[in-house]
Formats: sequence, structure tokens, C-alpha cells
Amino acid sequence: MDLTAGHVWVMISAAMVLLMTPGLAFFYGGMTRAKAALNMMMMSFIAVGLVGIVWVLWGYSMTGGDGVAQLFGNPFASFGLEGLIGTEDMIGAGYGVTFAIITVALISGAIADRAKFGAWSLFVPIWVTAVYCPLAFMVWGGGLLSADGAVGGAVGEAIDFAGGTVVHISAGVAALVLAIILGKRQGFGKDPAQRPHNVPLVMLGAALLWFGWFGFNGGAAGSAEEAGLIWVNTMAAPAAAMVGWLVLERFRDGRPTSLGAASGIVAGLVAITPACANVTPIGAIGLGLVAGVLCALAVGLKYKLGFDDSLDVVAVHLVAGTVGTVALGFIAMPVDGEGGGLFYGGGGGQLLAQVVSVLVAVTLSAVMTAIIGLGIHKTIGFRITADDEVSGVDLSEHAETAYEFGGLGVGGQFHPTTTVAATENASEKVNS
Repeated sequence: MDLTAGHVWVMISAAMVLLMTPGLAFFYGGMTRAKAALNMMMMSFIAVGLVGIVWVLWGYSMTGGDGVAQLFGNPFASFGLEGLIGTEDMIGAGYGVTFAIITVALISGAIADRAKFGAWSLFVPIWVTAVYCPLAFMVWGGGLLSADGAVGGAVGEAIDFAGGTVVHISAGVAALVLAIILGKRQGFGKDPAQRPHNVPLVMLGAALLWFGWFGFNGGAAGSAEEAGLIWVNTMAAPAAAMVGWLVLERFRDGRPTSLGAASGIVAGLVAITPACANVTPIGAIGLGLVAGVLCALAVGLKYKLGFDDSLDVVAVHLVAGTVGTVALGFIAMPVDGEGGGLFYGGGGGQLLAQVVSVLVAVTLSAVMTAIIGLGIHKTIGFRITADDEVSGVDLSEHAETAYEFGGLGVGGQFHPTTTVAATENASEKVNS
């Protein structure tokens, strides 16, 4: 079979989506303390390695094919992707793994500064297997929420073009559950040192995420007309969300911030993900504005409700993912003059389908994440010690630091421990 332009576009899109995970590493890494930046970035990078292996062995098989009780595909149907060799389906498998990778990487931001790297490395493959793959099958693989599924057939098929439920709601709920299991950081809400240590790094990460998101949303476009709509909507929604977030900051706090701009961009990208092929550009702008304002307001909930979502995964991904998914019940365009959201006279059927899909995603992710997270926490332990949290998770988990300060021997893998005496000796040498 000849390589077509469509094949090439999916492969390029897959590369763009894969780049989003290193972009997320920059985004999250800049938002942490300096002594936790490398650990935060490593949590994203290890997701690439572990999910890449899981996907080839059994993950891809679980997202399609003949289902088991409409919940997940047979893990052994295409084990090792042997059955895909020599077919164009291998391109789709490559595209699909990039979504699974970034979904689990998103969760890591909620437990920044305090998670054991080994525990996280165990959580990643189990969560992808037990949560992401089944949910992807239910929504996209002909399972429970599809048109022929038990739920989709009863209440109608929900619209989720690129992953509002599968990616963002599932990751946002998992982030909330893990944040509760691990507990609050020392000094949560009081220690000013827990502010982002490198905001330019955050903005670089946001830029890479926005770039990759055009492949994230547009890779599955079925026609030139659909691809054009997706591209414009993926531009318009985050632009509007950024403006909405900054305007809220200006009136609430007196100053718009660069961190708010970066966060607003991501909130808009999350909101448009499920809706990118089904709303007008004006609808995308409205959706972005609403998502930007609501997510900016939601950031403060962790202080009021008492859970420590370190990097606001819940406020951005769960809130914006839910807003974008439910909004389709109001602003989804009709297809061939039929259906659509309430604003197009489509009735309440689509809205019901969207709400039910959110509830299914929330329930599955919450229950399974609690089982996995508590299982790890009660056995090998998920959280580092209090002393290690003070000295920094980079040193305790990786024996290195992101920065070398004044040649005092506190950075790099050749300084796995830093004692007071060693620091004092180094200081004397510098001053002599």
C-alpha cells in the first residue's frame, strides 16, 4: 500500500503529541520548587518509557476489537502488535500510544514534591492498564459508551472527539484521588518557597503543549473541511481562555500574571479537546472564555476544601474537561441537519449523553485510582519521608539537582549526598 498524505499527517500528528509530554515536563518542572524540578520532569519522561512498553504488549489490544463485557478489549488479541505488522493499522497504534502517555503524565502534577519515584513508576503501567485503556475502549473502541454499547444505546452516544473524558477527566479525577491519598505538602498554603521557581520554563512548556495540541486534536480529522475547523478551534479556544483568565486576575488580584497566561492556554486546550470538531469558531471562543474564568476560580478550591493538588491538575484538567464535554450538550452543531445541542434545537438528548459519559469516566477513574493508589501507599509507600521532602525530592530520589549553585557541590549526579560539613568545606575553598 502506498504511503498517502493521510498516513503522513497521522504520523506527524503522533510526533507532535509525543512532544507534548516533554512540553508537560517543562510546564510542570518550572512550577515546582528548584529542588524538585528534575523529579517532576522525570515523572513525565518515565511515563513515555513505561506506557510505550505497555502499549505494544497489551495496551493497544485493550482499546479495540472484541470487548470483554463492553469494558475493555482482549489484551491478547494483538499482543506485541504482531497482528499489525504489514498493515496500516500500525500507524494508528503509534498515534494512540501518545495519548495514553500524556494522560498518565498529567496526573503527576498533583503529587509534586512528595512522591516516591519507584511508587510512581509502579502506578503508571497499572493505571494505564486499569483506567485509560478500558475508558478508551468504552468511548472510542465500540464499548459501553459507544452507539452500540449498553449505556450509549440507552442514553445516546456522547461526543468526545479527542479525549475530554478519556484523557482529561480521567486524569483530573486520578490527580484528586492521589492528592488525597498522599496528603498535603509540608507548609501547604503557608510556605512561599512552594511557588513556581522558573516561570519562563512554564511558558516554554505551555508553548510546546499548544503546538502539539494541533496534532492531538487534528490527527484524527476525516476530511480537509473537518481538519480546518479543528485547527481554527484549537487556536481560538485557548486564546480566549487565556484572555478570560487574565481579565479575571486583573480584576480579582490587580495584576495579570504570566503563570495565569500559561494556565489559561492549557485550560482552553483542555476544554476544546472533546468539542474541537463539533462546534463553530464562535462557539470555541465562548467555550474558551468560560473555561478560562472557571478554571481560574477553581484554583482556589484546594485551599477551601483542604486537598493539596500541587500544580492545579484538578482545577485545569478536571474542570475544563468537564466544561468542554458538557458544553457539547448546548453548543454541538447538528450533523446533516439532525441532532445538535440545545442551542441548535437538538433537544436534551445530547446533553444527557454528555453528562452520563462524564459520570462514567469520573466513577471508573475514582474507584480504580483509589484501589491502585491505596494499594501502593499501604505496601511500598507512595510518599517520601519528611526529611527527604525538606532536602528535596531530587536529591533523595535521583541523587542530583537541577542547578549548580556557586560550585558548592550541591548539584549533579556526582554529589548523591550533601552534608553540612561538605558544604562548609566547599565554601571555605571558594572564599580562600
